[in-house]
Amino acid sequence: MYDIISVGSATRDVLLKAEGFELRQHADSPTGTEQCFPLGSKIEVKEIVMTTGGGGTNAAVTFSRQGFKTACIGVIGKDVAGDEILAELKKEKITPIFQKHDDDLTAYSTILVHSNAERTILSYKGEGQHFEVDKINFGKLKAGWLYINSLGGHYDLFEALVNHAVKNGIKIACNPGGKEIEHGIEKLKSLLAQIDIFITNKEEGIQLLGEELTESTEWILNELQKVVKGIVVLTDGHNGVRARLKDREFNAGVPDSPVVERTGAGDAFGSGFVSEYIRSGDVAKAIQFGTANASSVVTKFGAKAGILKKGDWGPWPLVEVRESQVGS
Repeated sequence: MYDIISVGSATRDVLLKAEGFELRQHADSPTGTEQCFPLGSKIEVKEIVMTTGGGGTNAAVTFSRQGFKTACIGVIGKDVAGDEILAELKKEKITPIFQKHDDDLTAYSTILVHSNAERTILSYKGEGQHFEVDKINFGKLKAGWLYINSLGGHYDLFEALVNHAVKNGIKIACNPGGKEIEHGIEKLKSLLAQIDIFITNKEEGIQLLGEELTESTEWILNELQKVVKGIVVLTDGHNGVRARLKDREFNAGVPDSPVVERTGAGDAFGSGFVSEYIRSGDVAKAIQFGTANASSVVTKFGAKAGILKKGDWGPWPLVEVRESQVGS
């Protein structure tokens, strides 16, 4: 019996930092800014870090370091990268329940880090696309909580996990990946109606609801709350976080803290929020710990190095969480 089982992506990551990565404003870029380097040139890399990532394993490390008996379900290839992911999970005292395939490679990301701490991720999905529901022994998935992250867009797996949890009295937290979001609100509505904690960012919330980027966080929260059974948590970058529980709302800003690079910040917040909520049932404290965990992660290279351990809330003052009644 586990306290929590994390289900999601697992990747081998290499982070590269070089002074030759130039930023340029570009109107056609989805973010408005591009990270550029001259074609045909050789750029000296100043720092390189080899680590592992993926939302499923990142979250699992938070849960384990917070003292929860943790398992992690994912997909890897029969290769060195996959072996290193398994070795790191075992080192973190996490039980790996992984599918191993030999028809593709373990998912791999090359992360180009600019000196301003932003990054561009070159992502090879590899075996992460091949999550097979019929290869999961659901009879062994006994836990208090299930944490669902990126599933490679496999709706059948998402549905099977939710149904298993509901049937067996397992609470569900969900921070879906982009391919799950692409299914849209109508297809996911019946599954979201069973979710105890639903976490997403503003951009993905808008995409899920099929609306334009001009929609406000207030509108997104209102719409998601109509569908999700439990707590809706909406993050909005430097604008902070808002959480809804029935007729109560909690919101907080982002603390000032040093930033080395931002990979894994969202995973750290989501898993930190769920960890503290499991422990205390206090939404305000959950926001505070999720924020502390994310603030710590961005001070290190990679998604796992800065994850906090049990009893450690980091050196930053706790963010002020304001509580109010919805509509007041």
